[in-house]
Amino acid sequence: MAPASPSTGPVPAPVPGPVAEPASPLDPAPGDGVERPHTDTPHYAARWENAVRGRVSRFLRSRGWRPHPLAYSGYGTVDAARLFARVVLRPPGTGVEPEPTTPVTMQEIHEFLDQRGWRAFISTPDAGVPVKITVGGAVTMARADRGGYVEQVITGHGLQPGTHTVTFECPGGATATADVHVAHPEATVGLVSDIDDTAISTHLPRPLIAAWNTFVLTEQARDVVPGMADAYRALLAEHPGAPVFYLSTGAWNTQPFLLRFLRRHEFPEGTLLLTDWGPTNTGWFRSGREHKRRHLARLAEEFPGVRWVLVGDDGQHDPAIYDEFASEHPDRVAAIAIRQLTALEQTLSRGVPVALAELVRRQLGRVPVLTAQDGFGLLPGLLKAVRGA
Repeated sequence: MAPASPSTGPVPAPVPGPVAEPASPLDPAPGDGVERPHTDTPHYAARWENAVRGRVSRFLRSRGWRPHPLAYSGYGTVDAARLFARVVLRPPGTGVEPEPTTPVTMQEIHEFLDQRGWRAFISTPDAGVPVKITVGGAVTMARADRGGYVEQVITGHGLQPGTHTVTFECPGGATATADVHVAHPEATVGLVSDIDDTAISTHLPRPLIAAWNTFVLTEQARDVVPGMADAYRALLAEHPGAPVFYLSTGAWNTQPFLLRFLRRHEFPEGTLLLTDWGPTNTGWFRSGREHKRRHLARLAEEFPGVRWVLVGDDGQHDPAIYDEFASEHPDRVAAIAIRQLTALEQTLSRGVPVALAELVRRQLGRVPVLTAQDGFGLLPGLLKAVRGA
């Protein structure tokens, strides 16, 4: 990873109180939540990106722009919390993150929903910026990586199970807050769900459609997969306090839209585990498949007493990833639920209408494997699987 640029602003002084230290099993991973192989010489694409971002950052700073945190939802246990944020540059006069206003009039609602996806990608990350993190009774300092991302594990926060607030503060006083979901220590079941083509019907695997959906379509043009929110809420009614994760290869920039979409369609509150598009230290693009593998392995380590309900679709690699995880951790999987795409969706996503769910069927007899075209079809099997967990 390329060395981070030093911050030009004053470093905020830590507030007296318990200072968090990383501890097992919630060990911190560097960067934006996606672990990367070590390399002494970053890929030339990453070096080029660093150079461009550095020049843009210096230019904007010379015009008075200052670092500002963007807070992402985090998660944890009663012992430790894993927190995420990103530092970007914003114009003078931007200070504390304003509370989002709720559209009231019909015109405001239409203007809000007509925002197109490309707006989320208009930002300039600021590398190397120190960030003060406050959650519960713990305060610590972290530093943004080359993409502006902050990931920190904090212990000694004193939080009880439920949803709490974490605050990120940059030099100059700009702050932002996000939810932290603390799982119940006696939870025995957890939910991991894909988003694209599982909760949201996007046909994301096809590159041209992915670009159209991400950058061009308005928020109101996205469709929810019928019954998925109902199935998840029913599952959580059986196991209150269960940890919930939405694991996707989507970019962190899209988290605000995804949260609004999930809440608007009444999906259970949970932590989004996303990634960063673009060059890495080892290549042009990050591996979405590896991103999901590593997060699943980490969750299995962080929540040793939890058996997971893994939900995805057969348009990408979810069946193969879940099959692999279940083979390695058969006692840690309560059920695998695969939403089967229609023949048209399969054609758009892969070119041929062949279901990848056949890969998961090898788990029959060991792990419950459920398939249906929507959440209503998956619901009975999910309830049966978790009632015995």
